[in-house]
Amino acid sequence: MVGVDVGRWRVDPPGRPDGRRTTPWVWPRVVVLLGCAVVVALLEVLVSGCTERRTSGAPTLGPAPGIAYGPNPDSTPDDAPKGEVVLAFAGDVHFEAHLARLLDEPRGALGPIAETLSAADVTMVNLESAITSRGEPEAKELEAPSRRYHFRTSPAALDVLAAAGIDLVTMANNHGADFGPVGLEDTLRAIDDSPIPVIGIGSDQDSAFAPHRVSIRGTDVAFLAADGSMREGASDVWAAGPDNPGVAAAHSERPRALLRAVRSASETDDVVVVYLHWGAELESCPTPQQQGTARALAEAGADIVVGTHAHVPLGSGWLGDTYVNYGLGNFLWYHDRRPESGVLQVRIEDGAVVDGSWAPAEIQPDGRPVPIIGADREAAEADWRRLRGCTGLAEAPELAGPQGL
Repeated sequence: MVGVDVGRWRVDPPGRPDGRRTTPWVWPRVVVLLGCAVVVALLEVLVSGCTERRTSGAPTLGPAPGIAYGPNPDSTPDDAPKGEVVLAFAGDVHFEAHLARLLDEPRGALGPIAETLSAADVTMVNLESAITSRGEPEAKELEAPSRRYHFRTSPAALDVLAAAGIDLVTMANNHGADFGPVGLEDTLRAIDDSPIPVIGIGSDQDSAFAPHRVSIRGTDVAFLAADGSMREGASDVWAAGPDNPGVAAAHSERPRALLRAVRSASETDDVVVVYLHWGAELESCPTPQQQGTARALAEAGADIVVGTHAHVPLGSGWLGDTYVNYGLGNFLWYHDRRPESGVLQVRIEDGAVVDGSWAPAEIQPDGRPVPIIGADREAAEADWRRLRGCTGLAEAPELAGPQGL
């Protein structure tokens, strides 16, 4: 009726019997317009209040991977107090062989370990697989023929991980592009529709190295990922470039692209996390290259450096004031020949990393990890702490920083 009345006023306002226009028709229009303005103002107040209540105290997701980033729009002033934050990390995941059945019913697929995964503010794992049903196995001419494996899964894998309480996935590894350019195209499409962010792989080098950023109780955290394992093939899919898609490659001891991304993130975020695919398979001690890369990352501003690839757990500790884990081991794997597994929990207070702990688990014959409890848990935790012996890492932080070691 408002539109009709306004239109009638514009076209042919009613008149008095003497032919002169009457003014009372102006007032309905004014009253209606004022009423609309009041209603709009009230709606804005209500929406603003609901939004504030909905987001208060919850993690705030940053830009999606692949988007150029600057200062975190949700960052907190440096002098404001910051709450406690717990980050969790687990190792290699795939859905090969009998594990493929988990894709049919994502909810509850990982079993009781999901409680541990869900307890942290952000939980991150490594998806050791391409996401595609197409393409041919990519040539891995740089790898020994007996060790050429090709893994793939469906987009439902991301639903399974999300339902288990996992918040972030890296695909920067030696299997993320196993099915060549066609498989990589499908993988990137699946990532676009993923219920959780995926990093370490992208349409070009910038997107592959772009961080995922969150703000949790006043602490701004940037997550980066890269593949530091031996390159298995010469194809471009194994290393994203300025104009080609692929994984975030960090094969040298001082990987320039990764170090550049870490320095940039450290300028704007309280905590910088780097998740690497690195080390020597089945070796429970870090290689010299791992140790050199960890030192370079710490010098560049990384606060947490974690990784996987060896298929067995490695030690954790401090490199100056940077917390380093050299190997998380398998997590969801199609065999239990190396059953040691677990979830690394890293605690942050007032924007600084303060400690790390291990929630041990054991991979069952069905490939799923199950938490270890009771006296067995204490023994497993002690075994994990002993792994530090060959790492050169300290038991406690040294505030002088890695340069002083």
